[in-house]
Amino acid sequence: MTIATNKPVRVRMAPSPTGHLHLGGLRTVIFNWLFARHHNGSFLLRIEDTDLERSKPEFTESILQSLQWMGVESDEPVVIQSERVPEHRRIAQELVDQKKAYYCFCSQEEVIERHKKKMGADDLFIKYDGACRNRSVTEAEKLVPHVIRFALPQDTQSVTWHDLIRDDITFELDQLDDFIIIRSDGMSMYNFAVVLDDAFMRISHIIRGEEHVANTPKQILLYQALGYDVPMFAHASMILGPSGEKLSKRDGAVSVLDYRKMGCLPDALFNYMVRLGWSHGDQEVFTRQELITLFSAEAINKKPAVFDQTKLEWFNGLYIRQTSEQELWKRLVDDVQHELFKQLTWNDQQMFAAIALYKERVKTLAELAHELVVLHGPEVSYAQEDVAHWITPATTDHLKQIIQMLEQQSAITVEIVSEQIKVLAKTLGLKLVNLAQPVRIALVGKSSSPGVFDLVAFLGKEQSIRRLQNLITFLEK
Repeated sequence: MTIATNKPVRVRMAPSPTGHLHLGGLRTVIFNWLFARHHNGSFLLRIEDTDLERSKPEFTESILQSLQWMGVESDEPVVIQSERVPEHRRIAQELVDQKKAYYCFCSQEEVIERHKKKMGADDLFIKYDGACRNRSVTEAEKLVPHVIRFALPQDTQSVTWHDLIRDDITFELDQLDDFIIIRSDGMSMYNFAVVLDDAFMRISHIIRGEEHVANTPKQILLYQALGYDVPMFAHASMILGPSGEKLSKRDGAVSVLDYRKMGCLPDALFNYMVRLGWSHGDQEVFTRQELITLFSAEAINKKPAVFDQTKLEWFNGLYIRQTSEQELWKRLVDDVQHELFKQLTWNDQQMFAAIALYKERVKTLAELAHELVVLHGPEVSYAQEDVAHWITPATTDHLKQIIQMLEQQSAITVEIVSEQIKVLAKTLGLKLVNLAQPVRIALVGKSSSPGVFDLVAFLGKEQSIRRLQNLITFLEK
């Protein structure tokens, strides 16, 4: 077997546009992209749209948008598989002419009936019996509906390859049969199309999910029959949900674009997805350049990775804290697209200051957007559990004294507010928290927020007094 190890590294991602790009697909994209960048190679994209019934242009567009948002676009023009079907048919005919493939006129029902007659009804592993393998086909018969099957080599007992993640893997040929490469409608089957297109794109390494391990011996046999160099393979384990089952939508297996709308930063999602099945010591946070430098397929774990939404949010919160207010505002507008942003009246400096207040506390941009809308007002909805916990019969009087204190200030700064409220708490014989929490509830409707002194300073004298008065009015009803 010729292995394409000395050629320039060229890898690909080949999604089918039958749905949006999900997290499992994204991780495969990232592994391939990092492998290409580490080896100064090329990352390519092929849209496998030969399932004409389920493939939709909107899903192709969604996949392209997802890759663009993640910053992992193809280095060359995207290959559309359906445009290469005539070439698939031409090469299939070449294999027929070389007696490496043959026309088959058997229906599936006939194949099953013969198999059960020979092996018994309980044998569920249906194998084609090669009934048409040595059949002479006339020109007239070629017009009759038929498929084209690949003729398994009779001088080969097994297929072995060295998997970059799983070491040596061997399949015995008695586990295979003469599989179909061209369907009766003239469309190429998956394994045949993949081999032809990977060879056409000069793919040197194929990094994909473990569900493709069973396809690999068929593809290697096709590579050999066609005289193509066989690429190196690496099959990554699947991603599991917290329950230990295959990751499902319930566990967070939504599309990449859904994570964009939820307010994930692309670098945070990128970092988390790499760590979901690849490691470099105990280090968890990497820049992209660090990942490019350190990444290797051999370091991809053999064991399944477990998706953890909480850990992803931890990564996202970390990246939010490290991102400038200006960049976060751009991401909020472009990605989260909160409808209420259109009602915000802050100028840029006020917006950046508001983001600075909250970015240390939030885990997603959607959460940040919600907090900004609440902070902006004008309406404040009070959390009933916080009102029940922190409001006392004396609260209205305390709030009135704070309003009086604010009215006496010519300037509102964090330092002034802090000093004055602390003095008032001491005068009233209250713990500071018992005075500050009702103020928080007045300003943003809940007891969980940035520092109360920061909030008052940000909102200013007039806005703070108005919100304090609104809570008093609410409590006096």
